[in-house]
Amino acid sequence: MRIVVTGGTGFVGKDLVTSLAERGDEVVVLSRGGRDDAAFGGRTRPGSITVATWTPSATGEWTRRLDGADAVVHLAGAGVMDERWSDGRKETLRSSRIRTTELVSDAIARAERKPRVLVSASAVGYYGVETGDRTVHEDAPAGTDFLAVLCRDWEAAADRARSAGVRVVHPRLGLVLGKGGGMLARMVPAFKSFAGGPVGAGKQYMPWVHRRDVVRAVEYAIGAESLSGPVNLTAPEPVTMNAFAAALGKALGRPAKLRVPAFAVKLAFGEAAEVLLTGQRALPTRLVESGYAFLFPELESALSDILAS
Repeated sequence: MRIVVTGGTGFVGKDLVTSLAERGDEVVVLSRGGRDDAAFGGRTRPGSITVATWTPSATGEWTRRLDGADAVVHLAGAGVMDERWSDGRKETLRSSRIRTTELVSDAIARAERKPRVLVSASAVGYYGVETGDRTVHEDAPAGTDFLAVLCRDWEAAADRARSAGVRVVHPRLGLVLGKGGGMLARMVPAFKSFAGGPVGAGKQYMPWVHRRDVVRAVEYAIGAESLSGPVNLTAPEPVTMNAFAAALGKALGRPAKLRVPAFAVKLAFGEAAEVLLTGQRALPTRLVESGYAFLFPELESALSDILAS
């Protein structure tokens, strides 16, 4: 298959692109870095991976790459927790997701040979910050906070591709766990320094998922013809922050007693702190019902795999 990937140089994208190439796919990575190998993080990449320039704010030559592709995976977007949410940062978060999805969707709709599927990322933030300990499935309504509205509009931005008859899947990503980035990159150093512990009250649910399962589930979604629409991409056993911190401390052989108070998180992150202090007890109902089997359904084995690698 020929598969076009945006966001292919990111925390999830690099592993996905490598996995697709290893299974025999021809992969085109759309990157602002163009053909420079540094755009792929300095990794040695197989010859079946091509890095091409794209301008994520406007149409251009890059749109021709989508014509004739078998599948498109759209992962591009600025990091939600990379900076405090000023008005300018909020606009960046929205445009880097919604505008790019509109452009990709429009290019697919105009293509003479349309891809069979568009896998366009979303997040469990769709359900909002007030779900508490209520279990949420894919049919739950969107929340009303900033991140929930962003996710709602992000998914709607793919409507042009849907209307053109292309199957669209929205993996609603949870907190992706893997080495070298994501949530663990922030927490592990503190735990190793004997300064780790739960964030906030600790009762909030953490919709975690191993990065290897994200890669495998995206590959699964590409080929699963019956799968479309929103799909929670979270492990089937979410845990509270208290349980998460305890499991991480155990895996590292460190205590997990130094709780990070809510006021300190709010001072550090401002409005974005709600993402850490709340959570979603999201279950991958549609993914499991469709036949996907998780490599890491429970947290202890996931942490053991990541921290040992």
